[in-house]
Amino acid sequence: MTPTNDNQPGFGQRGEYLVAIQFALMIGFALLPVWHPGIGPDAMDASWTWRTVAALALGLLSLAFAALGSHHIRDYLTPLPYPVDHSQLVQHGVYGIVRHPLYASLLLAGLAWTLYNLSLSHLLALVCCFAFFDYKARKEEAWLTRRHPEYADYARRVHRFVPWVY
Repeated sequence: MTPTNDNQPGFGQRGEYLVAIQFALMIGFALLPVWHPGIGPDAMDASWTWRTVAALALGLLSLAFAALGSHHIRDYLTPLPYPVDHSQLVQHGVYGIVRHPLYASLLLAGLAWTLYNLSLSHLLALVCCFAFFDYKARKEEAWLTRRHPEYADYARRVHRFVPWVY
């Protein structure tokens, strides 16, 4: 067994399993069939405009969060929730609006798809995804707080996923 310390945790201790679960959830969401019981073709046709506008707005916001979030932490970006050794706490740009813009972007994209299709199956999956990302973010935040003591103050000022809400 390889010895580990706080700076070099062993396999699985950096969140590798969380990344695997995240990809499984994303693939499952994409493959999930659209299910909108009680909503007929006439209702779908009548709501097409507002569904399309809402989905486009949420989709663009999702892209903005993903692009800006990736840009602002480009030197520290890793697929794992465990922070890289040379990381600095980023609090500017989109990170001044939400603490986890990359997770928020995935949730926004899922919400866009759910609204566009008025899919109850995707809404239920989105609730599961939200719970998962909330758990993953909490694990990441514990690591970030150990690495950056000022993270606690940052977390009090900036919401996790939804500006001014959560």
